Amino acid sequence: MTTVLVTGPIGGGKSTVCRYLEASGYPVYDCDSRCKSLYETVPGLKARIESELGMPFGQLGQVFGSADKLSKLESLVYPLLLEDLKLWKDAQKGRDLVFVESAVALDKPLFRGQWDKVLMVDAPRELRLSRNAHADQRDSLQFFEEKPIDYKIFNDSDIESLHKKVDKFLERL
Repeated sequence: MTTVLVTGPIGGGKSTVCRYLEASGYPVYDCDSRCKSLYETVPGLKARIESELGMPFGQLGQVFGSADKLSKLESLVYPLLLEDLKLWKDAQKGRDLVFVESAVALDKPLFRGQWDKVLMVDAPRELRLSRNAHADQRDSLQFFEEKPIDYKIFNDSDIESLHKKVDKFLERL
């Protein structure tokens, strides 16, 4: 089984690409969604996060403004996410190709070895800002230069063009 990490900056089009891949029949593990589900399914996780971060769970979005709090949150949640990812991958046995969507996995040593190839989806900064108001804030947390990227898709046009680029990528793969 080949596992492809789909990554790129916020607003670049990762989720759009992954929705297209899913609609095309490929399994996709969405790290953001799975992480949010862990908050609801792991007993005591929310309380532990509140205790460790010293803030109400409802204010969790504020951690992006504090490197220390973000690091602490990641140390609590990412080991659980990694275990969930491994279980998901085990459940995909027999599949030739699966995808993992994450904006930050390349920067997290804990996740190394969980994919075989990396696809980066990007778009012009102005377009990313128009797609997601948080793009400006998150750009300072995401660095893709000098990363091991195997394929790139530049999402600078309409949805049909993006789908064609994904199809071309799948053919190359």
